Amino acid sequence: MTVSPQPDERELLEAFESTIDRNDRIEPRDWMPEGYRKTLVRQIAQHAHSEIIGMQPEGNWITRAPSLRRKAILLAKVQDEAGHGLYLYSACETLGTSRTELTEKLIAGAQKYSSIFNYPTLSYADVGTIGWLVDGAAICNQVPLCRTSFGPYGRAMIRVCKEESFHQRQGYELLMTMMRGTDEQRAMVQESVDRFWWPSLMMFGPPDDDSPNTAQSMAWGIKRNTNDDLRQRFVDMTVPQAKALGVTLPDPDLVWNEERRAHDFGTPDWAEFQQVIKGNGPCNAQRIAHRRKAHEDGAWVREAAMAFAARTHEPEETTHDR
Repeated sequence: MTVSPQPDERELLEAFESTIDRNDRIEPRDWMPEGYRKTLVRQIAQHAHSEIIGMQPEGNWITRAPSLRRKAILLAKVQDEAGHGLYLYSACETLGTSRTELTEKLIAGAQKYSSIFNYPTLSYADVGTIGWLVDGAAICNQVPLCRTSFGPYGRAMIRVCKEESFHQRQGYELLMTMMRGTDEQRAMVQESVDRFWWPSLMMFGPPDDDSPNTAQSMAWGIKRNTNDDLRQRFVDMTVPQAKALGVTLPDPDLVWNEERRAHDFGTPDWAEFQQVIKGNGPCNAQRIAHRRKAHEDGAWVREAAMAFAARTHEPEETTHDR
């Protein structure tokens, strides 16, 4: 019997690069460079952690929502975010990294989540502003990921983006309702927008010339756009929405550039951004402490589920065993 020779790493790499060049998908059982795998785990894990940590700032207002309708909407949204986290953790598991390992790394500070979730929600208007600005930025960032080169990630993003689009419209509708209300409500919305505008721009990551991972991620087809391109797209999308709402975006440098057919805008405080991602933001310690407590409090549920699964899969006793 003749045994076919195994392809060497050079041939495997050529096949991988050919798949990327054709804009085809890499699947979990396909050979991939270790750097590609590690980059995917880092990016997908950060995305998954962001969905789970992102439940906290809005969950803060569930018990204080002003009506049963608003409470039901917010409950549904927070539940959606939990589902997004589960989709993404599952995508990471196809790369050989368990959900338990990812959670432990998050709690230990070895993996990050989006900087935006380290800011507090100080008023109920923040629920709407997060839906409009934060989820709006997420949509700009995530829609191109539906075409990412790794199959499980791209397929998960299709559903995530559909639900995030709904969240963005829900936030915008809430703010529009408040802007049609009292002077106090309108002032609350403006104050909220003033606080969340710049952190929303930081969500896309550092400028391209200070982003060490962007070039390789784009070469591999993991990312489809640079940080600065996505940030520009978000600003151009948001300016007319702000005008329709009747709010002012807190950037004196924001102006339409006829030559570029796009908006010029100011520079976010990147020193603040670096402090936040290093763990020194307003709510970093609070967010991780809450996640750690939830993980520890849920240990008995995980243990019971594992015991039940093990018992369910035990072979049945035969008459000879009795």
